[in-house]
Amino acid sequence: MGYLKNHLATVTTGVFAAVLTVLWQYFADTTPILNLIFLMAVPITWFLTLMCWLAQKSTDYVHSHGSEKKSSNQTVMTADGQSVPEIRQIQSDLASELAEIKKTVKLKDGEIERLNQEISNLQTLVQIESLKTELANLKMLASKK
Repeated sequence: MGYLKNHLATVTTGVFAAVLTVLWQYFADTTPILNLIFLMAVPITWFLTLMCWLAQKSTDYVHSHGSEKKSSNQTVMTADGQSVPEIRQIQSDLASELAEIKKTVKLKDGEIERLNQEISNLQTLVQIESLKTELANLKMLASKK
């Protein structure tokens, strides 16, 4: 619980409204512009005081009634009408599906790695064949000279 049972804003605004009300009595007759300013400021500050008080009462009400414990024999229902055991069953089903997908991904990763190795080997073979062809061409050029 905060200061003044969380009514600090209400008290502060109320004191300000009271001070403005008292000042209005002393300074209202001096100039018309001050009378207009006080005529607008005093009701607004009292309205803000009322709103602060209502907001705090509402918050207190929600927190005092929202913290009550539900009885343990009631089943908790979600927004789509499923109970906790149903949700747990769905979670376990999804977890098993996820495990199967992970196994499949691991198999696919292994296959991709094997194919990459084969591609690398084929590239090496192509390079060897290219070198052999180039060597044969050089031998033919050398034999012609």
